[in-house]
Amino acid sequence: MMDWTPIVFVTFKVLVLGIGMFYAIKWHYDQGKKKENNTGAVLRASGKVAAVFVLSLLVLGLLTFDLAQALGLDLSLP
Repeated sequence: MMDWTPIVFVTFKVLVLGIGMFYAIKWHYDQGKKKENNTGAVLRASGKVAAVFVLSLLVLGLLTFDLAQALGLDLSLP
């Protein structure tokens, strides 16, 4: 017989996250309707975020590679 605990907790989690996502989307939609549509500022901000993300990903990859070499791991391709 299956235990009831995972069923209850997974159902509760899905319900809470679904309600939270609904209200988050609704709030952002309402905030967008309040402000005037300024697509230039949105594109600049999203470009900055994307650039920071790519730069941080590159730095993290290089640091990981350096750490792996410092630990003596074999990083050669087969």
